[in-house]
Order: sequence, then structure tokens, then C-alpha cells
Amino acid sequence: MLIFELAIILLASKLAGELSVKLGQPSVLGKLLIGIVLGPSVLGLVNDTEILSEISQVGVILLMFIAGLETDVEEFKRTGKASTYVGVAGIIVPLIVGYLAGEMMSLSHLESLFLGLLLSATSVSISVQALKELGKLKSREGTTILGAAVIDDILVIIALAFVMSLAGGDVNLGTIVLKKVIFFAVALLLGWKAVPWLLKLFAPLRVTESIVSAGLILCFFFAYLAEYAGVAAIIGSYIAGVSISLTNYKEQVFERVETISYSLFVPVFFTSIGVAAEFTGVFEHLGLIGFLSLLAILTKLLGSAIGAKLAGFQWKSSLGIGSAMVSRGEVALIIAAIGLESSLLTQELFAVVVVVILVTTIVTPPMMKLFLSEKEKA
Repeated sequence: MLIFELAIILLASKLAGELSVKLGQPSVLGKLLIGIVLGPSVLGLVNDTEILSEISQVGVILLMFIAGLETDVEEFKRTGKASTYVGVAGIIVPLIVGYLAGEMMSLSHLESLFLGLLLSATSVSISVQALKELGKLKSREGTTILGAAVIDDILVIIALAFVMSLAGGDVNLGTIVLKKVIFFAVALLLGWKAVPWLLKLFAPLRVTESIVSAGLILCFFFAYLAEYAGVAAIIGSYIAGVSISLTNYKEQVFERVETISYSLFVPVFFTSIGVAAEFTGVFEHLGLIGFLSLLAILTKLLGSAIGAKLAGFQWKSSLGIGSAMVSRGEVALIIAAIGLESSLLTQELFAVVVVVILVTTIVTPPMMKLFLSEKEKA
């Protein structure tokens, strides 16, 4: 059954992506929407199985690895201040507004705080693909977005640990912070010393695609380290990509990994987001879904845009950066699952939040196209 589902996903995602481009939108939008059509909610041709989810996870890890390989490190250094402003402002605004919304919904103070934290999360895996299609991944805006995503992930995870400690969970905030500090210290050290050494070690091996294999080993190892430290796996794979981009093997790894990724794993990732969507019972809460979706989109868009504007970007570019931060993706889904397990989200609200996360993911590519695409000259 899996083999049939993969064939259906690849065929449908490529055709839907092409149709999306013909309609003037990034191809990733079509791939997201076709997942809903293929999934249990509509046609039921593809099911959200554990193995499909694992293939999808590999897809998002490889997508961020490729983004790291394409990162201009000098530009990354120059946009450090802008990334910080965007990341911090993009957390503060959703956190405050989300908390106030929770109070309006008669949630407890702690539940309201958790809702605000949930709306503060971001995942730029979808944005990375839109940036690639718009030719903006290596631009100042693209680099700022990637840097802000790293900062956002760190701050949200630390804030989550704080909230869980207030909820009575067995959480040591100092240990959480220390693990993240150690991860980044180790990752930077490995990226500086171990990555070039491993690539040189594999280069003379008389086996097929030894350098590409070395690159993938580093990608998955860094992703594992990040996940172990409580940081998103995509941050680890991104750092691995950046580290390899500083070596002479960058182009060789990039070309092969891009082919592998976009042939199978990345299309499965995009499509599986729609496949995993569950709409049972949510139609009773359309008003709440609309309210929280609007809140999620506007707070992240405006919060991050204000941060970009303070860093010196023009308003259109600032809104483009803000729109790229709107997608909550897999990071918010993980936080929502933690909230459900800890009784900070009811089953009913959890179902609503999952749909809201899907909405933010779907609206991100067209918003980015609106603000970041350059008008063709007559």
C-alpha cells in the first residue's frame, strides 16, 4: 500500500505544483492543498501512517539542510541584528495577544499563557521552498528569515520549559537552557573542525558517492543532536548545511542532495501536511477557527514586520519577512501535543489549533509571493 501511496503523492504533488505556478502562486501551495484532497478528509487515497510521517520528517530535515548549503555566511553575519529583532518581536506580539485572547475565551491564566506561546512558534520549512521559488533564499530578506527562525525556536522552547514548570511538570529550566547552550557550542565546534575533516576522510574512498554520503551522515547526525537537546531537528540539519557550505565540497553535496530530496522526500513532506489534516468535528467551531487563524496570521505578520522595520528594511520587505514567519508548521504541532498531554489544551481546542496551524501554513506561500516578488518591468 505504501508503494501505491508514494506513486500517488509524487504524481499529484508535481501536477498540483505545476497548476499552482500557472495560477501565479508558488508550487508549494498546490502541493499542500493536494495533500488535503488525497487524504482521509476528501478522497482517502493516502492515509497518515507512521512510515509516511517518518519519510516526511526526512523530507523537512533535507529541505533545511539544502537551505543551509545555500546560505551565504557573510550575509548571515550581517543580518544578525535584523534576525534578532524579527525573532524577538515575532514572539512578543503573538504571546501577548494570544494570552489576551485566551482570557477572552475564559481560559485559565496558565492556559491563556500557553495559547500565547503556541501562537509564538514558527516553522520556516515551507517558507524556505517559497524563498527558493522566488529567488530570495540568498537575499538579505531570506537570510534574516532563516536567522530569525533559529532565534524563535530557541526562545519558544525555553519559554515552553518555563510554562511547563508553572504547570507543575518535572521541568528544570536551568537544565533546559544549559542543554541548548551546550548543543550550539558543540554544533559550532563540530561544524568548524569535524565537518571538513569527515569530508576529507570520505573524499578518497573508492565507493559510490562517498562525499554525498558524508554530507547526509552529517545532516542526520546534527539533526539528531538538535532533537536530543530539545531543539528542532531542522535547526540541526540547517547548521550542518551551513558548515558544509564553507568547504570545497559544497557544490557536489548540494547538487546530489537536491536531486535526492526533491525526487521523493520533500514532495512527501509537503503533501503529508495536508494528508494529516483532521477536520472531524471542527465544523462546529468555525467561528473560533476563523478568529484564532486571523489572530495567528496578523500577530506574526505584524510582529515580525515591526522587528524587520526597526532593523532598517522597507515596509514591503518587512511585511515579506513577516509573512515568511507566519507558518507554525511542525514546531507548533509538537507544542500543541505537549499542551494536550499536560491538560493545558482540551481535546476540543487541540483539534481547533491543528486546523489553525494548517491555515497558517497554507496562507504563507501566497503572502510571501505578494510581498517579496518583484514586479516585472514593462
